[in-house]
Amino acid sequence: MVQKVAVIGAGISGLTSIKACLDEGLEPTCFESSHDIGGLWRFKDKPEPGRANIYRSVIINSSKEIMAFSDFPPPAELPNNMHHSEVLQYLRLYGQAFKLMQHIHFQTTVVSVRQRLDFDATGQWEVETEKREGQRETIVFDAVIVCTGHFTKPHLPLTDFPGIESFEGRYFHSWDYRNAEGLHGKRVVVIGIGNSGGDIAVDISRVAEKVYLSARSGAWVVGRVGEGGLPGDLIGTSRMHTVLENLFPSWISTRVEKKLNKAFDHKLYGLKPNHGFYTQMPVVNDDLPARIISGRVQVKPNVKEFCGSSVVFVDGSIIDKVDVVVFSTGYNYSFPFLPSTLQAKSGYRLRLYKHVFPPALSQPTLAVVGFIRGFGAVNPLAEMQARWATRVFKGLTTLPSEENMIKEIEKDTITMHKRFACSERNPLQVDYIPYLDSLAELVGVRPNIPWLLLKDPRLALQIFLGPCTPYQYRLTGPGQWAGARQAILTQWERVVQPFRTRVIPEPETRPSSTRSIIVTFSGAALLCCFFYNKHRTSISFPLTFSEWSLTNMAGLF
Repeated sequence: MVQKVAVIGAGISGLTSIKACLDEGLEPTCFESSHDIGGLWRFKDKPEPGRANIYRSVIINSSKEIMAFSDFPPPAELPNNMHHSEVLQYLRLYGQAFKLMQHIHFQTTVVSVRQRLDFDATGQWEVETEKREGQRETIVFDAVIVCTGHFTKPHLPLTDFPGIESFEGRYFHSWDYRNAEGLHGKRVVVIGIGNSGGDIAVDISRVAEKVYLSARSGAWVVGRVGEGGLPGDLIGTSRMHTVLENLFPSWISTRVEKKLNKAFDHKLYGLKPNHGFYTQMPVVNDDLPARIISGRVQVKPNVKEFCGSSVVFVDGSIIDKVDVVVFSTGYNYSFPFLPSTLQAKSGYRLRLYKHVFPPALSQPTLAVVGFIRGFGAVNPLAEMQARWATRVFKGLTTLPSEENMIKEIEKDTITMHKRFACSERNPLQVDYIPYLDSLAELVGVRPNIPWLLLKDPRLALQIFLGPCTPYQYRLTGPGQWAGARQAILTQWERVVQPFRTRVIPEPETRPSSTRSIIVTFSGAALLCCFFYNKHRTSISFPLTFSEWSLTNMAGLF
């Protein structure tokens, strides 16, 4: 029987895994190699090898309601898109509220995780750890949850850039970047147009002579600020939007791309990619278009070669006297403490059933949590994975046979490669709400919208037409939280609260009837709920029923 669980890493995934263990009556012991919690979101003045690092200016891409833990809404006064220091503050509040800190062993690195000789009978693991001072210890655990992420091993493909060895300037990976200090008046080339590449190009452009952003394939660029100044990821991220996307994928993608090009023409700005919007994660950056139009950032194609202090691009253009090159070229994922037999791949990703369980284990007592990507925050994905994993550990939920799991993994990989632009740097991507719902179904916490429509219409419309916030998965079933309904109904109050620093009085207006609007959109909502119940799929949009009607229908059409 599983009781003692080792959790490796105390970032977002590790903290929510500790909480999931406690909720199921398990005894978690978390090993964190650094001196503090936070993982990626703990800023470090100096890069720490083997750990994720961020730069000083990082703002989280997901708004606070989307990235919230499902039973712990962020304080209303926190900004919608938090600075990394505020994300860490939220994690500390979470850890304190649920007494997670006492289960963490800091400055303790996991060296190896090995199956015991009697694993087939017990499912137990030997976890070898090393303290900062060098002392090693081996402890037996009934189960293991791996929460080390995938931004720890920088990918620096120098062999792809002839002449880099004789480059007269300085070059480094974005993992080493902290701020623009020392780059005043410099000519800088940033290679790679992911989120880090865009952020760093903008950051450096405020002090550099010129920044050149080299984009091999381009990218769709979205802002954190959406229509009406609301957080962008609260608009168009509802279950109804998912239904529409599943029914009319090409049409929805075309509409989104046209909308983005209304903000600024991606082709004109040299950013237009060859792929559709939903094929690859977009770049989230509010400032990049402004830096391009002001000439502070110049978009260039892929780099062909380096010649002394010059950079030659594939279109034949040359930039001379380059001082610094920043390689924003992604990361390689690595789990050096795991047996090689557990690191088999399916396509580019690890061979994991539903991206969590290795199928070859005779006892399902090892889970990987947080090694996942989708069009949304990783927090709810990792939390749902942890809730499912702990119930599997306890035997409350069972897995299919190894043969069936492998078949599903292979099928899922083929589908994923057809739908998304997967690669070594982007090994996996999931449909956000459908993936959450699939795990929620296994846990027993998926919201039943047709039933709610009869019992609690106001809540049902919020769930279906509003943004898919994590509180929806605490309404019923294991881990049910009494505050979930109220958290959903008050989420827009928490969105609005940080803006109330200067309140503008409302002018007196004559009341007008909205009956026709309500009747029209009630019919649309009921029709979409029918499709939702019939197909059991999901999608994304925002706000209360009336707010959604006015904001989102206008935005989509």
